[in-house]
Amino acid sequence: MQAFFKTGSKFNITPYSCSSHSVMQTISLPKGAIIDFRDTTPDDKPLLHLIYSSSREEEMALVTQWDEEQKAAFIRQQFEAQYQYYAEMYAGARFMIILHNAEAAGRLYLHFREKEIRIVDIALLRPFRNKGIGEAILRAILEQGAARQLPVTIHVERYNQALRLYQRLGFKVISEDHPVYFLMEWHPEENP
Repeated sequence: MQAFFKTGSKFNITPYSCSSHSVMQTISLPKGAIIDFRDTTPDDKPLLHLIYSSSREEEMALVTQWDEEQKAAFIRQQFEAQYQYYAEMYAGARFMIILHNAEAAGRLYLHFREKEIRIVDIALLRPFRNKGIGEAILRAILEQGAARQLPVTIHVERYNQALRLYQRLGFKVISEDHPVYFLMEWHPEENP
């Protein structure tokens, strides 16, 4: 299987094979932290639910008419719907757990298409946000897009705090058709 990220970036990305079925990459961050990736397994579903839940915490805090049990039920339903949708709509995608110094830190779902690399989802647990982890991962994906001369696309919620990061990295809004999300795209020829 082909590697996702090329070596030689600012973040010292080193490929290694963990089994005959997958290739994962290691990213060494400037302060010595190590970011690894591993493919998800069915046993990861509770972890994936936790990661999903953490990505909706701020939004759920604004919902004052529901008690905690109602919020938890809503999040469970939304997670199950997304989990099934991604499995059906992105057949062939790589669904990975992000590991920070061997501790589960988030999820990364990538779909390599003929004409683009789609970031289906990237989400970090709260303790791992705002530490440069997401940026390092995104830069590694963009390096892969540049190496393959493919654009990189992602849907981003209109009020997502990471929107500024995507813009800073060179992503541009290419569609505003959805009321909740922007479709953003990064082009290698526009971001040498």
